[in-house]
Amino acid sequence: MKHADIAAIAGMAALVTGATGPAMAKPVTLVATLGGAAETAGGDPDGIGGFKADGDDETGDFCFTLWVEKTEKPTMAHVHEGNAGSDGKPVATIEVTGKDSDNCIAMEPELLKKIIAAPGAYYVNVHTADFPKGAVRGQLEVK
Repeated sequence: MKHADIAAIAGMAALVTGATGPAMAKPVTLVATLGGAAETAGGDPDGIGGFKADGDDETGDFCFTLWVEKTEKPTMAHVHEGNAGSDGKPVATIEVTGKDSDNCIAMEPELLKKIIAAPGAYYVNVHTADFPKGAVRGQLEVK
Protein backbone atom coordinates (compact mmCIF):
# COMPACT_ATOMS: atom_id res chain seq x y z
CA MET A 1 0.00 0.00 0.00
CA LYS A 2 1.34 3.46 -0.87
CA HIS A 3 2.01 6.12 1.77
CA ALA A 4 -0.65 8.38 0.19
CA ASP A 5 -3.27 5.61 0.53
CA ILE A 6 -2.38 5.05 4.21
CA ALA A 7 -2.64 8.79 4.91
CA ALA A 8 -6.01 8.98 3.16
CA ILE A 9 -7.37 6.00 5.13
CA ALA A 10 -6.09 7.46 8.41
CA GLY A 11 -7.68 10.81 7.59
CA MET A 12 -11.04 9.19 6.80
CA ALA A 13 -10.88 7.15 10.02
CA ALA A 14 -10.25 10.33 12.00
CA LEU A 15 -13.28 12.00 10.43
CA VAL A 16 -15.52 9.02 11.08
CA THR A 17 -14.43 8.65 14.71
CA GLY A 18 -14.32 12.38 15.37
CA ALA A 19 -10.61 12.26 16.24
CA THR A 20 -9.76 15.43 14.32
CA GLY A 21 -7.45 17.07 16.85
CA PRO A 22 -7.44 18.42 20.37
CA ALA A 23 -10.82 18.68 22.06
CA MET A 24 -12.35 22.13 21.94
CA ALA A 25 -13.28 23.60 25.30
CA LYS A 26 -16.98 24.23 25.56
CA PRO A 27 -18.53 26.81 27.84
CA VAL A 28 -19.79 25.62 31.20
CA THR A 29 -23.07 27.00 32.53
CA LEU A 30 -23.14 28.09 36.18
CA VAL A 31 -26.35 29.06 37.98
CA ALA A 32 -27.41 30.36 41.37
CA THR A 33 -30.78 30.98 43.00
CA LEU A 34 -30.54 34.18 45.03
CA GLY A 35 -32.37 35.00 48.25
CA GLY A 36 -32.05 37.31 51.22
CA ALA A 37 -32.18 34.44 53.71
CA ALA A 38 -28.85 33.13 52.38
CA GLU A 39 -27.05 36.33 53.43
CA THR A 40 -24.99 35.78 56.58
CA ALA A 41 -25.41 39.41 57.72
CA GLY A 42 -29.16 39.36 57.18
CA GLY A 43 -30.17 40.30 53.65
CA ASP A 44 -33.41 41.62 52.23
CA PRO A 45 -36.06 39.21 53.58
CA ASP A 46 -38.22 39.77 50.48
CA GLY A 47 -35.43 39.80 47.90
CA ILE A 48 -35.13 37.06 45.29
CA GLY A 49 -33.16 36.64 42.11
CA GLY A 50 -31.27 34.43 39.76
CA PHE A 51 -27.89 34.20 38.11
CA LYS A 52 -26.82 32.27 35.02
CA ALA A 53 -23.40 32.46 33.41
CA ASP A 54 -21.55 30.73 30.62
CA GLY A 55 -17.85 30.52 31.37
CA ASP A 56 -15.04 29.47 29.05
CA ASP A 57 -12.07 28.32 31.14
CA GLU A 58 -9.71 28.53 28.15
CA THR A 59 -10.33 32.22 27.39
CA GLY A 60 -11.72 33.43 30.73
CA ASP A 61 -14.87 34.79 29.05
CA PHE A 62 -17.69 34.90 31.61
CA CYS A 63 -21.03 36.08 30.19
CA PHE A 64 -23.94 36.32 32.59
CA THR A 65 -27.55 37.23 33.20
CA LEU A 66 -28.43 38.51 36.68
CA TRP A 67 -31.90 39.50 37.85
CA VAL A 68 -33.35 40.54 41.19
CA GLU A 69 -36.89 41.26 42.36
CA LYS A 70 -38.56 42.53 45.53
CA THR A 71 -35.47 44.52 46.45
CA GLU A 72 -34.08 47.83 45.33
CA LYS A 73 -31.74 48.39 42.40
CA PRO A 74 -28.34 46.73 42.91
CA THR A 75 -25.36 48.97 43.56
CA MET A 76 -22.83 46.20 42.89
CA ALA A 77 -22.44 42.43 42.71
CA HIS A 78 -19.56 40.00 43.09
CA VAL A 79 -18.58 36.36 42.88
CA HIS A 80 -17.09 35.48 46.27
CA GLU A 81 -15.09 32.49 47.43
CA GLY A 82 -16.96 30.89 50.33
CA ASN A 83 -19.22 28.02 51.27
CA ALA A 84 -22.87 28.41 52.24
CA GLY A 85 -23.19 30.09 55.62
CA SER A 86 -19.74 31.70 55.53
CA ASP A 87 -18.43 34.93 54.08
CA GLY A 88 -15.49 35.05 51.74
CA LYS A 89 -13.47 37.49 49.74
CA PRO A 90 -14.73 38.73 46.37
CA VAL A 91 -12.87 37.14 43.45
CA ALA A 92 -14.69 38.86 40.57
CA THR A 93 -16.83 41.96 40.15
CA ILE A 94 -20.08 41.48 38.24
CA GLU A 95 -20.99 44.69 36.45
CA VAL A 96 -24.67 45.43 37.09
CA THR A 97 -26.79 47.86 35.12
CA GLY A 98 -30.06 47.49 37.00
CA LYS A 99 -32.40 44.82 38.31
CA ASP A 100 -31.82 42.88 35.08
CA SER A 101 -28.24 42.77 33.83
CA ASP A 102 -26.66 40.96 30.90
CA ASN A 103 -22.94 41.44 30.51
CA CYS A 104 -19.60 39.76 29.94
CA ILE A 105 -16.46 40.10 32.00
CA ALA A 106 -12.96 38.73 31.56
CA MET A 107 -11.86 36.35 34.31
CA GLU A 108 -8.47 34.78 34.76
CA PRO A 109 -8.82 31.31 33.18
CA GLU A 110 -7.23 29.67 36.26
CA LEU A 111 -9.84 31.27 38.53
CA LEU A 112 -12.65 30.11 36.27
CA LYS A 113 -11.21 26.57 36.29
CA LYS A 114 -11.28 26.63 40.12
CA ILE A 115 -14.89 27.84 40.16
CA ILE A 116 -16.00 25.17 37.66
CA ALA A 117 -14.18 22.44 39.63
CA ALA A 118 -15.86 23.41 42.94
CA PRO A 119 -18.80 25.73 42.21
CA GLY A 120 -20.39 25.24 45.65
CA ALA A 121 -17.35 26.91 47.20
CA TYR A 122 -18.32 30.19 45.46
CA TYR A 123 -21.35 32.42 45.67
CA VAL A 124 -22.93 35.42 43.98
CA ASN A 125 -23.67 38.37 46.26
CA VAL A 126 -25.79 41.36 45.20
CA HIS A 127 -25.55 44.60 47.19
CA THR A 128 -28.06 47.47 47.45
CA ALA A 129 -28.06 50.83 49.24
CA ASP A 130 -30.25 49.43 52.05
CA PHE A 131 -28.20 46.22 52.27
CA PRO A 132 -24.56 47.23 51.62
CA LYS A 133 -23.23 43.88 52.92
CA GLY A 134 -25.59 42.01 50.61
CA ALA A 135 -29.29 41.95 49.78
CA VAL A 136 -29.44 38.52 48.10
CA ARG A 137 -26.99 35.69 47.73
CA GLY A 138 -26.77 32.22 46.19
CA GLN A 139 -24.20 29.44 45.89
CA LEU A 140 -23.05 28.56 42.39
CA GLU A 141 -23.67 25.20 40.80
CA VAL A 142 -22.97 23.72 37.38
CA LYS A 143 -26.12 23.30 35.33
